[in-house]
Amino acid sequence: MCRLLAYLGSPVSLEYLLYKPEHSLVVQSYQPREMTSGVVNADGFGVGWYHSQKDTDPFIYKNTLPIWNDINLPSLSRYVESKCILAYVRSATPGQAVDFANCQPFNHQQQLFIHNGRIENFHKTLHRKIRSTLTQEFYEKINGSTDSEHIFALLLSQSQINKHRPPEYALRNTLLTLLEMAKRYQVEASLNVVFSDGHRLIASRFATNSPVPSLYWIRDDPTFPKSVIIASEPLFIGNWIACPENSIISVGADCEIQLEQI
Repeated sequence: MCRLLAYLGSPVSLEYLLYKPEHSLVVQSYQPREMTSGVVNADGFGVGWYHSQKDTDPFIYKNTLPIWNDINLPSLSRYVESKCILAYVRSATPGQAVDFANCQPFNHQQQLFIHNGRIENFHKTLHRKIRSTLTQEFYEKINGSTDSEHIFALLLSQSQINKHRPPEYALRNTLLTLLEMAKRYQVEASLNVVFSDGHRLIASRFATNSPVPSLYWIRDDPTFPKSVIIASEPLFIGNWIACPENSIISVGADCEIQLEQI
């Protein structure tokens, strides 16, 4: 069970977001507090961010090392600022390879995507079923073997099919499709995701069974003014709010938050 983090707001350095909080994502990689499975997140990590002035595709930095062992990220993080950042640390599902193809964030053009959770017995249950529902374009773009990348491909397919609808609609359809599949195959699925185009964050806290993995948000904290942070676990002491179970959370460019129950 991974840990994830998403930020939208005033420009902030990667160092300030990833390293400075007392319960930062780096700390969560070796000392998580609310994971429902696994002990540490030592199977790689990734950070994606958008240029603060240019409307361009996001930048991504990944490694298969534990985040605490990467010698380049601390230096890099001091020199990168962004208004929109997605990051995660990985606890690989048993049987899933620890390689770059399976490292998040996944991306397509301006979209970044991260997932915390799992589909039970993925390759024996929903793997083939999900692939059969994908559009040809996104079927061919899958490089790795994780359930996470297949969920992203399904979300992109739904977005393509419903291109005149808001992205929340595609996410809702994706979650309900996976719910129906999971019930049919009698497997559990936990689907906390965040995706972004650099201007908005859209997230879900969702699972087919309890407990639903933890997910929190905080807005305009004095430490990070004019911003919203979404995270698997609170990064610091503050007015963190638990996202409702089985809901979609939308954050606009003005940092306004909207919640939709599924």
